[in-house]
Amino acid sequence: MITQLDAIDRKILTELQIDASQSLDDIAKKVGASKTPVWNRIKKLREAGVIGRHTVLLDPEKLGLEACFFVLIRTSEHDATWQDKFLKTLQNRPEVMEAHRLAGDIDYILKVRVKNAKAYDEFYQALIGEVKIFNVTALLSMEQIKSTTQLPV
Repeated sequence: MITQLDAIDRKILTELQIDASQSLDDIAKKVGASKTPVWNRIKKLREAGVIGRHTVLLDPEKLGLEACFFVLIRTSEHDATWQDKFLKTLQNRPEVMEAHRLAGDIDYILKVRVKNAKAYDEFYQALIGEVKIFNVTALLSMEQIKSTTQLPV
């Protein structure tokens, strides 16, 4: 279901995506509304599921997670049992930042954040040890050019 948003809702969402820790007063000033109506809009957006959980963005490199791999997976297995096991395996691996099922020649793509190539190999060995995979290709990101969590509202 698509939620209908007006210009003020969109401004509020943009401000929250920029910095969800800003005060309600600051958000209200920036969107040109008063505090109570802004609070009520935020509450309605949460209830509608437009606003999900609040979190903090960490700098992976400052935490020693300097290597980002994009892992392309092809499988010869497509039954529900294999998929369940694969999805559970991914959910239990904290190195997996994102996982997408794809259309086309590649079945899945993973974004994996680890300390270095050795740590990636440990991840890889654990993955293929837990679930049967036909082909795995790992691509090391040499430079992150753009990364955002902001949606274009």
